[in-house]
Amino acid sequence: MEGFLARSRIIAPPGWSRWLVPPAALAVHLSIGQVYAWSVFKSPLETELGLSGTASALPFQLGIVMLGLSAAFGGTLVERNGPRWAMFVATACFSSGFLIASLGVALAQYWLVVLGYGVVGGIGLGIGYISPVSTLMKWFPDRPGMATGIAIMGFGGGALIASPWSARMLSAFGDGRGAIAQSFLVHGLVYAVFMSLGIFLIRVPPEGWRPRGWVPTQTAATSMITTANVSARNALRTPQFWLLWVILCLNVTAGIAILEKAAPMIRDFFAGTSTPVTAGAAAGFVALLSLANMAGRFVWSSTSDLVGRKNIYRIYLGVGALLYLVIALAGDTSVAVFVLSAMLIISFYGGGFSTLPAYLKDLFGTYQVGAIHGRLLTAWSAAGILGPLVVNAIADAQERAGASGPQLYALSLYIMLGLLVVGFTANELVRPVAPKYHEPVGAAAETESIPESDGTGVDR
Repeated sequence: MEGFLARSRIIAPPGWSRWLVPPAALAVHLSIGQVYAWSVFKSPLETELGLSGTASALPFQLGIVMLGLSAAFGGTLVERNGPRWAMFVATACFSSGFLIASLGVALAQYWLVVLGYGVVGGIGLGIGYISPVSTLMKWFPDRPGMATGIAIMGFGGGALIASPWSARMLSAFGDGRGAIAQSFLVHGLVYAVFMSLGIFLIRVPPEGWRPRGWVPTQTAATSMITTANVSARNALRTPQFWLLWVILCLNVTAGIAILEKAAPMIRDFFAGTSTPVTAGAAAGFVALLSLANMAGRFVWSSTSDLVGRKNIYRIYLGVGALLYLVIALAGDTSVAVFVLSAMLIISFYGGGFSTLPAYLKDLFGTYQVGAIHGRLLTAWSAAGILGPLVVNAIADAQERAGASGPQLYALSLYIMLGLLVVGFTANELVRPVAPKYHEPVGAAAETESIPESDGTGVDR
Protein backbone atom coordinates (compact mmCIF):
# COMPACT_ATOMS: atom_id res chain seq x y z
CA MET A 1 0.00 0.00 0.00
CA GLU A 2 2.86 2.38 0.81
CA GLY A 3 4.32 1.81 -2.63
CA PHE A 4 0.96 2.34 -4.29
CA LEU A 5 0.54 5.67 -2.50
CA ALA A 6 4.08 6.92 -3.13
CA ARG A 7 4.54 10.06 -5.21
CA SER A 8 6.98 8.22 -7.48
CA ARG A 9 4.16 5.88 -8.55
CA ILE A 10 1.95 8.68 -9.89
CA ILE A 11 4.31 10.63 -12.15
CA ALA A 12 2.47 10.98 -15.44
CA PRO A 13 3.90 8.91 -18.30
CA PRO A 14 4.34 10.28 -21.81
CA GLY A 15 0.98 10.70 -23.48
CA TRP A 16 -0.92 11.40 -20.27
CA SER A 17 -3.59 14.08 -20.75
CA ARG A 18 -3.72 16.74 -18.06
CA TRP A 19 -7.50 16.93 -18.65
CA LEU A 20 -7.84 13.62 -16.80
CA VAL A 21 -6.73 15.32 -13.57
CA PRO A 22 -9.84 17.54 -13.04
CA PRO A 23 -12.13 14.46 -12.83
CA ALA A 24 -9.81 13.01 -10.18
CA ALA A 25 -10.05 16.24 -8.19
CA LEU A 26 -13.82 16.39 -8.61
CA ALA A 27 -14.24 12.80 -7.37
CA VAL A 28 -12.80 13.92 -4.03
CA HIS A 29 -14.23 17.41 -3.81
CA LEU A 30 -17.76 16.48 -4.85
CA SER A 31 -17.72 13.89 -2.06
CA ILE A 32 -16.36 16.00 0.77
CA GLY A 33 -18.61 18.85 -0.38
CA GLN A 34 -21.42 16.87 1.28
CA VAL A 35 -20.65 18.92 4.38
CA TYR A 36 -22.73 21.73 2.88
CA ALA A 37 -25.80 19.48 2.97
CA TRP A 38 -25.58 18.98 6.76
CA SER A 39 -28.68 21.15 7.29
CA VAL A 40 -30.82 18.34 5.82
CA PHE A 41 -29.98 16.24 8.89
CA LYS A 42 -30.44 19.00 11.46
CA SER A 43 -34.20 18.77 11.97
CA PRO A 44 -34.29 14.93 12.08
CA LEU A 45 -31.45 14.88 14.62
CA GLU A 46 -33.14 17.53 16.74
CA THR A 47 -36.38 15.53 16.73
CA GLU A 48 -34.91 12.08 17.37
CA LEU A 49 -32.18 13.02 19.85
CA GLY A 50 -33.84 16.01 21.52
CA LEU A 51 -31.22 18.52 20.41
CA SER A 52 -31.36 22.29 20.14
CA GLY A 53 -30.49 24.05 16.90
CA THR A 54 -27.15 25.03 18.39
CA ALA A 55 -26.34 21.45 19.43
CA SER A 56 -27.33 19.96 16.08
CA ALA A 57 -24.91 22.35 14.36
CA LEU A 58 -21.93 21.12 16.40
CA PRO A 59 -20.77 18.31 14.04
CA PHE A 60 -20.82 20.73 11.12
CA GLN A 61 -19.02 23.45 13.06
CA LEU A 62 -16.37 21.07 14.34
CA GLY A 63 -15.93 19.61 10.86
CA ILE A 64 -15.15 23.06 9.47
CA VAL A 65 -12.78 23.75 12.37
CA MET A 66 -10.92 20.50 11.73
CA LEU A 67 -10.88 21.24 8.01
CA GLY A 68 -8.98 24.47 8.59
CA LEU A 69 -6.63 23.00 11.17
CA SER A 70 -5.80 19.86 9.20
CA ALA A 71 -5.26 21.94 6.03
CA ALA A 72 -2.97 24.32 7.90
CA PHE A 73 -0.89 21.66 9.66
CA GLY A 74 -1.13 18.91 7.03
CA GLY A 75 -0.07 20.93 4.00
CA THR A 76 3.58 19.99 4.36
CA LEU A 77 2.73 16.27 4.54
CA VAL A 78 0.52 16.56 1.47
CA GLU A 79 3.33 18.16 -0.54
CA ARG A 80 5.87 15.62 0.71
CA ASN A 81 3.80 12.48 0.17
CA GLY A 82 1.82 13.52 -2.89
CA PRO A 83 -1.86 13.81 -3.82
CA ARG A 84 -2.61 10.07 -3.96
CA TRP A 85 -1.53 9.66 -0.35
CA ALA A 86 -3.57 12.71 0.60
CA MET A 87 -6.66 11.45 -1.22
CA PHE A 88 -6.33 8.05 0.46
CA VAL A 89 -6.11 9.63 3.92
CA ALA A 90 -9.05 11.89 3.09
CA THR A 91 -11.15 8.96 1.92
CA ALA A 92 -10.37 6.86 4.99
CA CYS A 93 -11.17 9.69 7.42
CA PHE A 94 -14.23 11.09 5.66
CA SER A 95 -15.90 7.70 5.14
CA SER A 96 -15.01 6.48 8.64
CA GLY A 97 -16.52 9.64 10.06
CA PHE A 98 -19.88 8.72 8.56
CA LEU A 99 -19.65 5.16 9.87
CA ILE A 100 -18.87 6.36 13.40
CA ALA A 101 -21.72 8.88 13.18
CA SER A 102 -24.07 6.12 12.04
CA LEU A 103 -23.17 4.05 15.09
CA GLY A 104 -23.67 7.08 17.31
CA VAL A 105 -27.20 7.70 16.04
CA ALA A 106 -28.11 4.03 16.29
CA LEU A 107 -26.98 3.98 19.95
CA ALA A 108 -28.41 7.45 20.68
CA GLN A 109 -24.91 8.60 21.63
CA TYR A 110 -24.62 12.04 20.11
CA TRP A 111 -21.00 12.44 21.16
CA LEU A 112 -20.12 9.72 18.65
CA VAL A 113 -21.80 11.73 15.90
CA VAL A 114 -19.75 14.76 16.91
CA LEU A 115 -16.55 12.70 17.08
CA GLY A 116 -17.16 10.86 13.82
CA TYR A 117 -18.52 13.52 11.53
CA GLY A 118 -16.87 16.51 13.21
CA VAL A 119 -13.39 15.31 14.19
CA VAL A 120 -12.54 12.26 12.07
CA GLY A 121 -14.56 13.39 9.06
CA GLY A 122 -13.28 16.95 9.47
CA ILE A 123 -9.68 15.76 9.11
CA GLY A 124 -10.72 14.09 5.87
CA LEU A 125 -12.28 17.36 4.73
CA GLY A 126 -9.08 19.34 5.26
CA ILE A 127 -6.65 16.86 3.71
CA GLY A 128 -8.98 16.20 0.81
CA TYR A 129 -9.56 19.89 0.22
CA ILE A 130 -5.91 20.87 -0.29
CA SER A 131 -4.64 17.81 -2.17
CA PRO A 132 -6.10 18.38 -5.66
CA VAL A 133 -5.83 22.19 -5.56
CA SER A 134 -2.04 22.12 -5.56
CA THR A 135 -1.90 19.38 -8.18
CA LEU A 136 -4.25 21.14 -10.58
CA MET A 137 -2.27 24.37 -10.38
CA LYS A 138 0.87 22.44 -11.33
CA TRP A 139 -0.87 20.97 -14.36
CA PHE A 140 -2.37 24.32 -15.40
CA PRO A 141 0.24 27.04 -14.80
CA ASP A 142 -1.12 28.79 -17.87
CA ARG A 143 -4.63 28.99 -16.39
CA PRO A 144 -4.25 29.20 -12.58
CA GLY A 145 -7.57 30.94 -11.99
CA MET A 146 -9.45 28.34 -13.97
CA ALA A 147 -7.57 25.51 -12.26
CA THR A 148 -8.37 26.83 -8.80
CA GLY A 149 -11.98 27.29 -9.82
CA ILE A 150 -12.29 23.72 -11.09
CA ALA A 151 -10.87 22.21 -7.93
CA ILE A 152 -12.81 24.26 -5.44
CA MET A 153 -15.96 24.26 -7.57
CA GLY A 154 -16.39 20.57 -6.85
CA PHE A 155 -16.32 21.16 -3.12
CA GLY A 156 -19.03 23.78 -3.43
CA GLY A 157 -21.17 21.52 -5.57
CA GLY A 158 -21.17 18.48 -3.32
CA ALA A 159 -24.46 19.35 -1.67
CA LEU A 160 -26.14 19.58 -5.08
CA ILE A 161 -25.96 15.80 -5.08
CA ALA A 162 -25.97 15.09 -1.35
CA SER A 163 -28.96 17.21 -0.36
CA PRO A 164 -31.72 15.57 -2.44
CA TRP A 165 -30.05 12.18 -2.07
CA SER A 166 -30.02 12.50 1.72
CA ALA A 167 -33.63 13.68 1.82
CA ARG A 168 -34.77 10.74 -0.29
CA MET A 169 -32.88 8.25 1.89
CA LEU A 170 -34.37 9.67 5.08
CA SER A 171 -37.81 9.27 3.54
CA ALA A 172 -37.17 5.79 2.13
CA PHE A 173 -35.71 4.38 5.36
CA GLY A 174 -38.73 5.49 7.40
CA ASP A 175 -38.95 7.31 10.69
CA GLY A 176 -36.81 7.23 13.81
CA ARG A 177 -33.11 7.04 14.51
CA GLY A 178 -32.75 4.07 12.20
CA ALA A 179 -33.40 6.20 9.11
CA ILE A 180 -30.65 8.66 10.04
CA ALA A 181 -28.22 5.87 10.98
CA GLN A 182 -28.81 4.01 7.72
CA SER A 183 -28.41 7.22 5.71
CA PHE A 184 -25.06 7.91 7.35
CA LEU A 185 -23.99 4.32 6.70
CA VAL A 186 -24.83 4.51 3.00
CA HIS A 187 -23.05 7.85 2.71
CA GLY A 188 -19.88 6.41 4.20
CA LEU A 189 -19.79 3.38 1.90
CA VAL A 190 -20.73 5.16 -1.32
CA TYR A 191 -18.31 8.04 -0.80
CA ALA A 192 -15.49 5.57 -0.12
CA VAL A 193 -16.05 4.03 -3.54
CA PHE A 194 -16.47 7.35 -5.37
CA MET A 195 -13.42 8.99 -3.80
CA SER A 196 -11.35 5.93 -4.72
CA LEU A 197 -11.77 6.94 -8.37
CA GLY A 198 -9.69 10.00 -7.62
CA ILE A 199 -7.07 7.92 -5.80
CA PHE A 200 -6.53 5.68 -8.84
CA LEU A 201 -6.76 8.44 -11.46
CA ILE A 202 -4.60 11.22 -9.99
CA ARG A 203 -1.19 11.94 -11.55
CA VAL A 204 1.48 14.61 -11.05
CA PRO A 205 3.43 16.17 -13.93
CA PRO A 206 7.09 15.18 -14.47
CA GLU A 207 9.61 17.56 -12.95
CA GLY A 208 10.15 20.56 -15.19
CA TRP A 209 7.02 19.96 -17.27
CA ARG A 210 5.06 22.84 -18.71
CA PRO A 211 2.37 23.20 -21.39
CA ARG A 212 3.75 23.35 -24.92
CA GLY A 213 4.24 26.89 -26.14
CA TRP A 214 3.53 28.51 -22.76
CA VAL A 215 5.99 31.09 -21.51
CA PRO A 216 5.49 32.66 -18.04
CA THR A 217 4.54 36.33 -18.34
CA GLN A 218 3.82 39.07 -15.86
CA THR A 219 0.36 40.25 -16.88
CA ALA A 220 -1.94 41.79 -14.32
CA ALA A 221 -5.46 43.08 -14.09
CA THR A 222 -4.29 45.51 -11.43
CA SER A 223 -1.07 46.82 -9.93
CA MET A 224 -1.45 44.44 -6.96
CA ILE A 225 0.49 41.60 -8.58
CA THR A 226 4.06 41.35 -7.36
CA THR A 227 7.14 39.96 -9.08
CA ALA A 228 8.82 39.34 -5.71
CA ASN A 229 8.39 36.42 -3.31
CA VAL A 230 7.57 36.24 0.38
CA SER A 231 8.18 33.20 2.60
CA ALA A 232 5.37 31.73 4.69
CA ARG A 233 7.19 32.80 7.83
CA ASN A 234 7.51 36.39 6.69
CA ALA A 235 3.93 36.43 5.38
CA LEU A 236 2.67 36.01 8.95
CA ARG A 237 4.45 39.25 9.83
CA THR A 238 2.73 41.31 7.15
CA PRO A 239 -0.49 43.29 7.62
CA GLN A 240 -1.65 41.91 4.26
CA PHE A 241 -1.83 38.37 5.63
CA TRP A 242 -3.97 39.39 8.58
CA LEU A 243 -6.18 41.64 6.48
CA LEU A 244 -6.84 38.68 4.17
CA TRP A 245 -7.44 36.51 7.24
CA VAL A 246 -10.14 38.94 8.38
CA ILE A 247 -11.61 39.19 4.87
CA LEU A 248 -11.84 35.41 4.48
CA CYS A 249 -13.18 34.88 8.00
CA LEU A 250 -15.97 37.45 7.65
CA ASN A 251 -16.94 36.48 4.11
CA VAL A 252 -17.13 32.83 5.15
CA THR A 253 -19.04 33.67 8.35
CA ALA A 254 -21.70 35.51 6.36
CA GLY A 255 -22.09 32.69 3.86
CA ILE A 256 -21.86 29.73 6.20
CA ALA A 257 -24.52 31.26 8.44
CA ILE A 258 -27.04 30.59 5.68
CA LEU A 259 -25.59 27.30 4.43
CA GLU A 260 -25.55 25.57 7.81
CA LYS A 261 -29.19 26.39 8.57
CA ALA A 262 -30.55 26.69 5.04
CA ALA A 263 -33.35 24.12 5.17
CA PRO A 264 -34.88 25.07 8.56
CA MET A 265 -34.29 28.79 7.90
CA ILE A 266 -36.39 28.98 4.75
CA ARG A 267 -39.14 26.90 6.37
CA ASP A 268 -39.18 29.14 9.45
CA PHE A 269 -39.14 32.30 7.35
CA PHE A 270 -42.35 31.45 5.47
CA ALA A 271 -44.09 29.14 7.97
CA GLY A 272 -46.82 31.68 8.78
CA THR A 273 -47.51 32.81 5.22
CA SER A 274 -49.80 31.64 2.43
CA THR A 275 -46.77 30.09 0.73
CA PRO A 276 -45.16 27.81 3.34
CA VAL A 277 -42.08 25.85 2.26
CA THR A 278 -42.30 22.06 2.49
CA ALA A 279 -39.47 19.81 3.61
CA GLY A 280 -38.90 18.70 0.02
CA ALA A 281 -38.79 22.28 -1.23
CA ALA A 282 -36.37 23.18 1.57
CA ALA A 283 -34.07 20.37 0.45
CA GLY A 284 -34.36 21.75 -3.06
CA PHE A 285 -33.34 25.17 -1.73
CA VAL A 286 -30.22 23.60 -0.23
CA ALA A 287 -29.46 22.10 -3.64
CA LEU A 288 -29.90 25.50 -5.30
CA LEU A 289 -27.48 27.03 -2.83
CA SER A 290 -25.02 24.29 -3.66
CA LEU A 291 -25.39 25.08 -7.35
CA ALA A 292 -24.78 28.78 -6.66
CA ASN A 293 -21.80 27.89 -4.46
CA MET A 294 -20.34 25.70 -7.18
CA ALA A 295 -20.95 28.14 -10.03
CA GLY A 296 -19.60 31.09 -8.03
CA ARG A 297 -16.34 29.30 -7.39
CA PHE A 298 -15.65 28.95 -11.10
CA VAL A 299 -17.31 32.05 -12.57
CA TRP A 300 -16.11 34.64 -10.05
CA SER A 301 -12.59 33.18 -9.85
CA SER A 302 -12.27 33.30 -13.62
CA THR A 303 -13.65 36.84 -13.65
CA SER A 304 -11.00 37.90 -11.13
CA ASP A 305 -8.33 37.17 -13.77
CA LEU A 306 -9.87 40.01 -15.79
CA VAL A 307 -10.87 42.58 -13.15
CA GLY A 308 -8.35 41.88 -10.39
CA ARG A 309 -8.68 40.22 -6.99
CA LYS A 310 -9.27 43.37 -4.98
CA ASN A 311 -12.12 44.46 -7.24
CA ILE A 312 -13.80 41.06 -7.14
CA TYR A 313 -13.66 41.04 -3.34
CA ARG A 314 -15.33 44.45 -3.38
CA ILE A 315 -18.25 42.71 -5.07
CA TYR A 316 -18.25 39.76 -2.67
CA LEU A 317 -18.29 41.96 0.42
CA GLY A 318 -20.08 45.12 -0.71
CA VAL A 319 -22.88 43.59 -2.77
CA GLY A 320 -23.17 40.78 -0.23
CA ALA A 321 -23.90 43.31 2.52
CA LEU A 322 -26.60 44.92 0.38
CA LEU A 323 -28.20 41.52 -0.26
CA TYR A 324 -28.40 40.81 3.47
CA LEU A 325 -30.18 44.14 3.83
CA VAL A 326 -32.62 43.13 1.10
CA ILE A 327 -33.45 39.85 2.88
CA ALA A 328 -33.92 41.63 6.20
CA LEU A 329 -36.21 44.31 4.75
CA ALA A 330 -38.21 41.97 2.48
CA GLY A 331 -38.96 39.56 5.35
CA ASP A 332 -41.53 36.92 4.42
CA THR A 333 -43.08 38.90 1.57
CA SER A 334 -41.43 36.98 -1.26
CA VAL A 335 -39.92 33.52 -1.46
CA ALA A 336 -38.30 34.43 -4.79
CA VAL A 337 -36.47 37.45 -3.33
CA PHE A 338 -35.23 35.35 -0.41
CA VAL A 339 -34.01 32.52 -2.65
CA LEU A 340 -32.32 34.72 -5.27
CA SER A 341 -30.61 36.90 -2.66
CA ALA A 342 -29.37 33.86 -0.75
CA MET A 343 -28.06 32.27 -3.94
CA LEU A 344 -26.05 35.37 -4.82
CA ILE A 345 -24.63 35.58 -1.29
CA ILE A 346 -23.56 31.94 -1.49
CA SER A 347 -22.02 32.47 -4.93
CA PHE A 348 -19.86 35.21 -3.39
CA TYR A 349 -19.04 32.88 -0.51
CA GLY A 350 -17.82 30.23 -2.95
CA GLY A 351 -16.02 32.77 -5.11
CA GLY A 352 -14.12 34.02 -2.08
CA PHE A 353 -12.59 30.58 -1.58
CA SER A 354 -11.57 30.01 -5.19
CA THR A 355 -10.15 33.52 -5.65
CA LEU A 356 -8.10 33.42 -2.46
CA PRO A 357 -5.10 31.40 -3.75
CA ALA A 358 -4.71 33.81 -6.68
CA TYR A 359 -4.97 36.81 -4.31
CA LEU A 360 -2.21 35.27 -2.19
CA LYS A 361 -0.08 34.65 -5.27
CA ASP A 362 -0.57 38.27 -6.34
CA LEU A 363 0.62 39.59 -2.98
CA PHE A 364 3.23 37.05 -1.87
CA GLY A 365 4.48 35.50 -5.09
CA THR A 366 4.65 31.80 -5.90
CA TYR A 367 7.27 30.90 -3.29
CA GLN A 368 5.57 28.92 -0.46
CA VAL A 369 2.13 30.18 -1.51
CA GLY A 370 0.68 26.77 -0.67
CA ALA A 371 1.93 26.98 2.89
CA ILE A 372 0.57 30.50 3.21
CA HIS A 373 -2.79 29.32 1.89
CA GLY A 374 -2.93 26.51 4.44
CA ARG A 375 -2.25 28.89 7.32
CA LEU A 376 -4.88 31.32 6.09
CA LEU A 377 -7.52 28.59 6.10
CA THR A 378 -7.55 28.82 9.90
CA ALA A 379 -9.87 31.76 9.21
CA TRP A 380 -12.31 29.20 7.82
CA SER A 381 -12.11 27.30 11.11
CA ALA A 382 -12.97 30.44 13.06
CA ALA A 383 -15.84 31.24 10.71
CA GLY A 384 -17.14 27.68 11.00
CA ILE A 385 -17.72 28.35 14.68
CA LEU A 386 -18.81 31.98 14.47
CA GLY A 387 -21.42 31.85 11.70
CA PRO A 388 -23.54 28.90 12.87
CA LEU A 389 -23.15 29.94 16.53
CA VAL A 390 -24.54 33.42 15.90
CA VAL A 391 -27.49 32.28 13.79
CA ASN A 392 -28.46 29.26 15.91
CA ALA A 393 -28.01 30.93 19.29
CA ILE A 394 -30.05 33.98 18.30
CA ALA A 395 -32.76 31.84 16.66
CA ASP A 396 -33.02 29.63 19.76
CA ALA A 397 -33.22 32.69 22.02
CA GLN A 398 -35.86 34.34 19.83
CA GLU A 399 -37.91 31.16 19.75
CA ARG A 400 -37.85 30.94 23.54
CA ALA A 401 -39.03 34.55 23.62
CA GLY A 402 -42.03 33.63 21.47
CA ALA A 403 -40.83 35.05 18.15
CA SER A 404 -41.51 33.34 14.84
CA GLY A 405 -40.93 33.73 11.11
CA PRO A 406 -38.35 36.31 9.99
CA GLN A 407 -38.10 37.66 13.56
CA LEU A 408 -36.08 34.54 14.42
CA TYR A 409 -33.31 35.71 12.12
CA ALA A 410 -33.61 39.51 11.82
CA LEU A 411 -30.83 40.29 14.29
CA SER A 412 -28.54 37.69 12.70
CA LEU A 413 -29.06 39.21 9.26
CA TYR A 414 -28.01 42.65 10.45
CA ILE A 415 -24.98 41.20 12.24
CA MET A 416 -23.88 39.50 9.00
CA LEU A 417 -24.38 42.77 7.13
CA GLY A 418 -22.11 44.52 9.61
CA LEU A 419 -19.44 41.84 9.35
CA LEU A 420 -19.35 42.17 5.58
CA VAL A 421 -18.93 45.94 5.87
CA VAL A 422 -15.94 45.34 8.16
CA GLY A 423 -14.56 42.87 5.60
CA PHE A 424 -15.07 45.41 2.81
CA THR A 425 -13.07 47.96 4.81
CA ALA A 426 -10.27 45.45 5.39
CA ASN A 427 -10.09 44.76 1.65
CA GLU A 428 -9.73 48.48 0.96
CA LEU A 429 -6.70 48.55 3.25
CA VAL A 430 -4.82 45.83 1.31
CA ARG A 431 -1.70 47.21 -0.36
CA PRO A 432 1.35 45.58 -2.03
CA VAL A 433 3.68 43.90 0.46
CA ALA A 434 6.59 46.08 1.62
CA PRO A 435 9.99 45.16 0.12
CA LYS A 436 11.44 44.44 3.58
CA TYR A 437 9.43 41.20 3.65
CA HIS A 438 10.64 40.02 0.22
CA GLU A 439 13.04 37.16 -0.22
CA PRO A 440 16.47 38.14 -1.63
CA VAL A 441 16.59 38.11 -5.42
CA GLY A 442 17.34 34.58 -6.58
CA ALA A 443 16.79 32.97 -3.18
CA ALA A 444 13.24 31.91 -3.99
CA ALA A 445 13.56 31.68 -7.74
CA GLU A 446 11.62 28.98 -9.48
CA THR A 447 13.36 26.35 -11.58
CA GLU A 448 14.93 27.89 -14.65
CA SER A 449 15.26 26.43 -18.14
CA ILE A 450 12.00 24.54 -17.94
CA PRO A 451 11.80 22.21 -20.93
CA GLU A 452 8.94 22.25 -23.38
CA SER A 453 6.58 19.30 -23.65
CA ASP A 454 8.07 16.60 -25.82
CA GLY A 455 5.02 16.59 -28.05
CA THR A 456 3.79 13.20 -26.92
CA GLY A 457 0.48 14.61 -25.83
CA VAL A 458 1.20 15.18 -22.16
CA ASP A 459 0.40 18.87 -22.55
CA ARG A 460 -3.05 18.41 -23.99
